[in-house]
Amino acid sequence: MSDKNSVKDFVLSVEGLTVSFDGFKAVNDLSFYVEEGEIRVIIGPNGAGKTTVLDLICGKTKSTEGSIKFRGKELTKMTEHAIVHSGVGRKFQNPSIYEDLTVFENLELSFPRGRSVAGALFFRRDKEVLEAVEEVAETIFLHDQLHTTAGLLSHGQKQWLEIGMLLIQKPDLLMLDEPVAGMSVAERKRTAELLNRITKGRSVIVIEHDMQFVEDIAHRVTVMHQGKTLSEGSMERVKNDPKVIEVYLGH
Repeated sequence: MSDKNSVKDFVLSVEGLTVSFDGFKAVNDLSFYVEEGEIRVIIGPNGAGKTTVLDLICGKTKSTEGSIKFRGKELTKMTEHAIVHSGVGRKFQNPSIYEDLTVFENLELSFPRGRSVAGALFFRRDKEVLEAVEEVAETIFLHDQLHTTAGLLSHGQKQWLEIGMLLIQKPDLLMLDEPVAGMSVAERKRTAELLNRITKGRSVIVIEHDMQFVEDIAHRVTVMHQGKTLSEGSMERVKNDPKVIEVYLGH
């Protein structure tokens, strides 16, 4: 690897990453690098190992071998909690919001100081919290719904709220697993707008099947197949790669 690709220049460096479950390599010697402010989309057929990669980065699953460096810190030795604290946020496929609370309360609860028991006990709704909640609500198109109970939101709005609950923690790396699944066409468009907006000052990794959405957001695309990288580059390049057409896009 050349000096210009040294680990320091990347927000995330994944090298030789492998995980075996009972002898089956779900991720097999995978390497990729994510730059500052980049939206990286990982695509590939079901069973390619995409979600497992996010599980490995956030510490939910431990690798068998290989390295995951986030801003130069080795994540494979850290707990899930420590990884979150170092600036990595993860959104799963199904939104996990507090349906009985308002949008405001969901965001307020996610504000970093409210997270520990002591923080929650002595948590005051001060100017800093109010400003953070307002700013994030504006970003996720829910400013007019701040006092709406979260359970009453549309599916797409719930997904945005969960992204907002991560954003308020100011992660440097945000990972989203199929964020537009089940959304209307209009909501998908707005979600693309939202993701393009939030890369100022952070990098985003997205797993997605919706190719139009991928075209709208991806700076670079990694195509996975059987736990490995099949192809990587711009959407244009990947889309025209015969290997990708054969194993994925052709179906």
